[in-house]
Amino acid sequence: MIKAKNLYKSIGSSEILKDINLELKKGEINVLFGPSGSGKTTLCRNLSLLDNPDKGEVEILDHKYSFPQTKKFTKLPYPKISFVYQQLFLWPHLTNEENILLALGKEDNTENKDFKELVDFLEIKDILKRYPNEASIGQKQRVAIARALILNPEFIFFDEITSALDILQTKKIAQLIQQLKAKGMGVLLITHNLDQFKLIADKFIFLHNGTIVENGSFDIFTNPTTKELKTFLQ
Repeated sequence: MIKAKNLYKSIGSSEILKDINLELKKGEINVLFGPSGSGKTTLCRNLSLLDNPDKGEVEILDHKYSFPQTKKFTKLPYPKISFVYQQLFLWPHLTNEENILLALGKEDNTENKDFKELVDFLEIKDILKRYPNEASIGQKQRVAIARALILNPEFIFFDEITSALDILQTKKIAQLIQQLKAKGMGVLLITHNLDQFKLIADKFIFLHNGTIVENGSFDIFTNPTTKELKTFLQ
């Protein structure tokens, strides 16, 4: 489980996150949505400790991290948490195959069962020996997803990973996310493609101006209780 308690984050004079309280469970799909600039990516980075909150507490798999930080953390949650960025961050001097396998070490892991299953499901076999600049943006996104999943994390965060994918590829990703849920993995997905992921998500988190305005099941779409969500859905 991942819990956030009273999280705050500012960048310069701008307050990005304000009193965030949130709980993510393993085996659940959570969709984080809201207007551009509402703090969605910042929240994901703070929940995964890729960036530290200014104030508050994050509990990740029974280990608590308090902020402001008074001493160096001796235990970080990686690779139990993995993150796929919208920007992808693939190493350009490595082949796509090498990018995926990098986290497993220097051995030849091309026969690794998880690797082969990911390659087959994501349909990237034909581009493994190519470099990232020789692949389409959709292919590169699938390589980045494979790289994040190769270590079998307990939680995975996706930041707009379907933004450059067509409808069929997006459906594939939705199927993959459902498989991850079935394995007991917790998923947090930032997306503007609500129509596709409304069908598979367990919970929805609406972020507006750095604050969680509504948080619940699919019912928040049929019966929104705040003017902010009502306006967003119009």
